[in-house]
Amino acid sequence: MSYRRKSWQEKLADKKGLPKILRLEKTFPCYNAVHKMGAEAGDEVVLVNPSEVVEIMKEVPEGKLTTIVQICRKIAEKHNVKACCSLTTGIFIMIAANAAEEAASQAGDITIPYWRTLKADGSLNEKYPGGAEGHRKKLEREGFPVIKKGKKYFVENYQDFLED
Repeated sequence: MSYRRKSWQEKLADKKGLPKILRLEKTFPCYNAVHKMGAEAGDEVVLVNPSEVVEIMKEVPEGKLTTIVQICRKIAEKHNVKACCSLTTGIFIMIAANAAEEAASQAGDITIPYWRTLKADGSLNEKYPGGAEGHRKKLEREGFPVIKKGKKYFVENYQDFLED
């Protein structure tokens, strides 16, 4: 019996049982990150579907940026909860980036401007297609100033470019 690896498009499909609202526990893998965003143990948090993440990523216009924290805040607000799971959101951001490139290789057009989504600290995502170097090239093509600090790339003064 042969196993066929799922395509990025298939991985991007909504998951059965999501969105799901849970009470945050200290044992959750995303607890520390969600706690930094202001949620406490016992607060309601949401596990989202990929389509909700993609919807927000698609809204970021040229010349603007967003971060995983901003995406989580918008999703939490939409679901009227304290926070969203940043772990699943981050995974869906990475899947969306790879699905966009996969679709572009087939249809020639990228419909999700994933490169406009940064990590929480303004750093570039090494899990995007082409790694951090590929992410840097796409951002620089749109005029964003990218700098290197140690081994990581950052958009210089990324806060100045964040979408409201």
